[in-house]
Amino acid sequence: MRIRVQNEAFDLGAEVDAMRAGRTDIGAIASFVGLARDMNEGSGVAAMTLEHYPGMTEKALAKLVDEACSRWALLDVTVIHRVGRLLPGDPIVLVAVAGQHRGEAFAACEFIMDYLKTQAPFWKKEETVDGERWVEARASDDAAAARWTDS
Repeated sequence: MRIRVQNEAFDLGAEVDAMRAGRTDIGAIASFVGLARDMNEGSGVAAMTLEHYPGMTEKALAKLVDEACSRWALLDVTVIHRVGRLLPGDPIVLVAVAGQHRGEAFAACEFIMDYLKTQAPFWKKEETVDGERWVEARASDDAAAARWTDS
């Protein structure tokens, strides 16, 4: 299991290759890559800065991964989240999950991403034509995470 919080961009192909290197027990890898958008809430976004608390953030991400591993028979997980100033089109987050079968890989990937959006201690500030603004939590993200409480 790999969890990284970093300024540098990541390479999806390289991360998946690293996950499967030398392994023949993996039957599926599901991945999600989140990208910085140029528009949010009807305003153009020139850049976004992500902040976090080092140490605390990694612990929160590890807890999410541990929870996913307790729910599904996972073979490997990689979570990478970028911090710092990002431009539209830049990759922000990668969640990749390996399992013996696609169903558990898909479910765990979605679970980790849903909880990451609501539970991980990241703060986003957008630069718009109207100035800077902090991005508020969305009810739709809370609803997505809440559906896992009965699972």
